[in-house]
Order: sequence, then C-alpha cells, then structure tokens
Amino acid sequence: HQVLRIVAKDDVQLSLIKDLEDMIEFELDFWRGVTDVATPVDIRVPMHSLQSVKIYLETQDVEYSIMIEDLQVLLDEEQEEMESAARVAEPRNTDSFDFSRYHSISEIYSFQDMLVAENPNLVSKVVIGQSYEGRPLNVLKFSTGGTNRPAIWIDTGIHSREWVTQASGTWFAKKIVTDYGRDPAVTAILNKMDIFLEIVTNPDGYFYTHTSNRMWRKTRKPNSGSSCVGVDPNRNWDAGFGGPGASSNPCSETYRGPSAHSESEVKSIVDFVKSHGNFKAFISIHSYSQMLLYPYGYTTTPAKDQTELHNLAQRAITDLASLYGTRYRFGSIINTIC
Repeated sequence: HQVLRIVAKDDVQLSLIKDLEDMIEFELDFWRGVTDVATPVDIRVPMHSLQSVKIYLETQDVEYSIMIEDLQVLLDEEQEEMESAARVAEPRNTDSFDFSRYHSISEIYSFQDMLVAENPNLVSKVVIGQSYEGRPLNVLKFSTGGTNRPAIWIDTGIHSREWVTQASGTWFAKKIVTDYGRDPAVTAILNKMDIFLEIVTNPDGYFYTHTSNRMWRKTRKPNSGSSCVGVDPNRNWDAGFGGPGASSNPCSETYRGPSAHSESEVKSIVDFVKSHGNFKAFISIHSYSQMLLYPYGYTTTPAKDQTELHNLAQRAITDLASLYGTRYRFGSIINTIC
C-alpha cells in the first residue's frame, strides 16, 4: 500500500477528491479527509487501485505526492520492534512498564490490574460491559473518596488502529497516580472530582490490529446481509446519527451501524455515563493530526456553550504549545475537520 498526499488547487478539485470517497471499488482509506483547499488530503491506496487513482488525479490535473512509498515496510519494522521487546521479562510493577513502546491488550489489562493493586486508595477498576467477542470493557476510576462526585470521562482507542491513543491512555493513568499529591492541578481536580479512564475502548478491534490487520479501526461484530464486518463506533452515537460524515455501507470505514448504540462498546459507555448522572466533561482521544475539537460534528448550529468551549480550547492549545511547541488547530468538529 502507498499513502498519497493530495493537494487541491480550488474547490472544484476539492470536490473531485471528495468523489473518491464514493468509489468503494478502490478500497481507499482516508487518513485525513477533505476539509478545505489549504489542508492536504492523505489517502492509503491499496496496490490494486494505485494506477487507477493516480490516473484519475493526473487526468484532473490534481497534484499529489507519495507520502509513504511502501506502508508494509513500516508495519514490518513496527512488528519487529514489538517482537524484540516481548522477549524482555514482563514488568512486575507499573514503574517498570515500558511506556515508550506499544503493548498487546493482555499487557494493557495486566497494567491496569497492577496499577489498582499498587494504589488501592486512589484507583479502582469498573467493568462497564462486554465487547461483542466477550472482552471486558475496563474503566479505571481515580477517586479520593466521596459518593457520586462530579466526574471527568476520558476514553482512548475507540478507533482500534490508533495505537498511540491506547499508549497515551496507559501513560495518563500512571501520570495521574504519580502526580496526585505532587502536582497542584491534578491534586486540585482529584480532591473535588473523579476521573474515569477507558484505555481500550474497542478491545475486539485492538486485538484484531495485533493479530490480523494493523489498519483495522471498526468493531468486530458481523453485519447481517453483508460479508463486511464491523461498525465505526465513533459514528454509532445517538447524536446526528446517520448524518453527513457517516456511511450506510457496511463495507465503509465510517459505517454507522444498523442503529444508534447498536455496538455494546458504545452502549456500555452511554448507559454508564447516564446512570452516573454527574459527568461534567467527556474527552475522547484520537490520533493523526493535532486538533482540539469540541461539539458539534453533525450540525453547524453552535453549541450553547460555544463561547466557553472556544475560550477553553484556546487556553488549552496555548498550554499544549508551551511544552514542545506543538501547534494544535481548534474549533467545533464540523468547522475544523469536515
């Protein structure tokens, strides 16, 4: 597979690139979708479609460059790194856990159990449901006491192939327990609020990315009447369900599912958050590009807290940049990535 970076000269070319999304036979995978003329579009193209796609672009005089010559080479290197790391003894505690490399689902689950065992007064594990294939949906609860305190939700790995998010989730978990009592901000939050963190939000998909297909992002539930498996869990919420940006084709990477909350991985979160009833923030971590996004993704109507959200995002990206100079774009989802 090759990854092409495509740059549109104008809105006409932009719509020609967008037309590629509907050419299912090409089996294209949009890593960065069509937004505006200023932003390149990145597409993973399987070998069998490469010539056709390049001819289509060249015929329309659309500029492109080869961003990754052979994706398989990079995946093989990643696999070799993981295999050599796996020969090292399993960590006995979370201090010896290697946060700089990727881990299997069983390693992440055992990390969670070690963290709970080491910090029984701060961390507990809540199983909020099961995946389609029967894996537990583990959520780490960070709490300094009290009942039904205001809470913050964080999830990573809803798109299973975005491995750096699950890796970030394990780091978040360790950072929270390390910084409580030392860092004034973390301490102030946990003295008044609880944090709930779901590191492997799509466990079946994550397992599948390690065993079968590194590029898998959906769930693993079969779709009736189709040979294509899985639903995009991020398009399965009951919020503008089935609107722009979601597909009704089970073979699509953005297939929304037969109905809202059809996936247990999504419904379990919805049920848990609703029954808790006192969540004040909900943060979902994705990878590929630096963006801090707030609602909405399905309508251009501003959220009622638009001004507050915008100001908060502005402050957050400023703080983010202060550390490593990383620049984040920010705004409502529909205005920033759609």
